[in-house]
Amino acid sequence: MSRFTPYWLWALLALPPAAWSYQALTSDNARIIHMLVHPTGEWAARLLIITMIATPLTMLLKGWRGPQWLKKNRRYLGVASFGYGALHTLFYVLDKGSLDQVVSEIDRFYIWTGWIAFAIFIPLAVTSMDYFVRVMGPRWKTLQRWTYGAAVLTLLHWASLHNWEHPLGAIVQFSPLIALEAYRIWYWTNKRRMRRAAA
Repeated sequence: MSRFTPYWLWALLALPPAAWSYQALTSDNARIIHMLVHPTGEWAARLLIITMIATPLTMLLKGWRGPQWLKKNRRYLGVASFGYGALHTLFYVLDKGSLDQVVSEIDRFYIWTGWIAFAIFIPLAVTSMDYFVRVMGPRWKTLQRWTYGAAVLTLLHWASLHNWEHPLGAIVQFSPLIALEAYRIWYWTNKRRMRRAAA
């Protein structure tokens, strides 16, 4: 049964992008592309958060199936997050209507943080396959650690929208990840301290 999980997961993850794309292609609303920029970006961030909480959640809730399932499937969720982010970027570019308009906004804080985060995700998504895990060896994990930088940039990108008028939404969304990563740091720090004390 478990071997089929990725296919069901991919089918489920494909539903929102399919719905958004259908809306973009068929809606009579002239602002539909603009309206779709935010939900695609928000869900890309949420999937990133879910992907990143898998390991610390497994450490916190040892033996629980949910966190173990997340950890087992986190690469699929991470690639899906990139896919949602790519759709978010496409809708943003289409909404602006021209490359000149896109370039003219790139110096804004909430824009360049998003672009850099997306650029970081490209090599992470490309190397997500088992082939690259084998070929790259330890370098694969080193590359994957760039996810943390991308996550920080994503938080800043989201929180700084509309001149920091509504940062609380992004902070609330990222708070489980922040809390679990803090626990992860405490866990390993405490474990090293205990080892030194035992020695």
